[in-house]
Amino acid sequence: MNRREFFRMGGLTLGALSPLGLSLPEVLANEASGSGKQINVIFMFLQGGASQLDMYDMKPDAPIEVRGKYHPISTNVPGIQLSDQLPKLSQCADKFSMIRSMHSFANDHGAGDVDIMCGSPRDKNMQAPGIGAVLCKQQKQLAPVPPFVHLGDMKHPRHSAPGYGGYLGHAFDPFLVDQDVDSPDFSVKTFDVAEDVDVGRLGGRAHLLRSLDQFQAGREKQLEFARTQDRFTEQALGLATSPKAKKAFDLSKEPAKLRDAYGRNRVGQGMLLARRLVEAGVRFVTIQGYVDTGIYAWDHHWGIFPHLDQQLPIYDASYSALLNDLDDRGMLDTTLVITAGEFGRTPKLNDNKRGPGRDHWSSCFSLTMGGGGVKTGMVVGASDKYAATPTERPVSVADFAATVYHALGLDPNAEVVAKGRRMKMLPEGSPVRELF
Repeated sequence: MNRREFFRMGGLTLGALSPLGLSLPEVLANEASGSGKQINVIFMFLQGGASQLDMYDMKPDAPIEVRGKYHPISTNVPGIQLSDQLPKLSQCADKFSMIRSMHSFANDHGAGDVDIMCGSPRDKNMQAPGIGAVLCKQQKQLAPVPPFVHLGDMKHPRHSAPGYGGYLGHAFDPFLVDQDVDSPDFSVKTFDVAEDVDVGRLGGRAHLLRSLDQFQAGREKQLEFARTQDRFTEQALGLATSPKAKKAFDLSKEPAKLRDAYGRNRVGQGMLLARRLVEAGVRFVTIQGYVDTGIYAWDHHWGIFPHLDQQLPIYDASYSALLNDLDDRGMLDTTLVITAGEFGRTPKLNDNKRGPGRDHWSSCFSLTMGGGGVKTGMVVGASDKYAATPTERPVSVADFAATVYHALGLDPNAEVVAKGRRMKMLPEGSPVRELF
């Protein structure tokens, strides 16, 4: 909404909220962000490291031990090819762009997860915040739903949880949904109110809590956890009394035909749930992109093709359904959709006794971005004949994060003081300007 629309619709106040729920300063801030549009994010995280050679950067002229068993097929964008395991996505190639020249800081799980979700190298003492956390910090959440959601627990035991609040504090962590969203009895209990407790009683509890907080604040006002806990309490009470939050997580509201199109599995229903959440006002949703074979389900050191034979059709159906659904609803222009792993796979297949696989490879991999104002139907960068090294337009994970910052209108140079140190949100990285 711009200022002309704001006044036309009856938003006449400067500081207080208008009948529309917005103040003029918020409208002006929105205009200043660039596009004037609020951009949201759905990030399908292919945890474990998806193979660039078997999906997006095919090398049909390479030896069999490099190219693997799949073949390239044409898409609806002339000159762009994808794996023959992605037929539905090949008809949506005009709705996303590929970066084929990605490279990352790390070559191991956990570390790579954190890196790509924040764009900064790991620091066990002062971990940089994830992009979703920075979005929550810099852009105020107005809708009565969590601003930032993780569908699946993606934390590695040796590293901090990827994409969390880092040195911004736990108040900027995502709302974690660690249940199988495809389960018939899936529900998020956070939003359930006991049958014998009405909203009026919850309001009374909120008043009591505020009174206690005022007393406690005098004793603990110097303690960071007290301020954080205030935010948790306020959010929990708001969600408990919000029908919108509860309805957003209710997949039964979706037509059976659409649920079938996404895929009746954890990934497909997760992608559909992500669309519902964004539609309800959630700003950033991260989805664990396959979990049936463990947390690092794209980590194919052995038996890569039997695994991909199962995984790629699920990825193909869910990703294409999301793009088409968002487009049909007029939401694609304001929803940035990302699919990426933390790194890629080795160009040469290994000879694992359980069946050929590909190992970790951080020097070159591919990811996709579409919607949210990003140019689509493009390929950025290129790799050598084995998809081992970028040969054109190398893009680091810091550059990737800077690109998402740019799309969202975030300030990478904003600073906060944490543990006595002045920290910049994104110390390095430049946006991929070709995508805008």
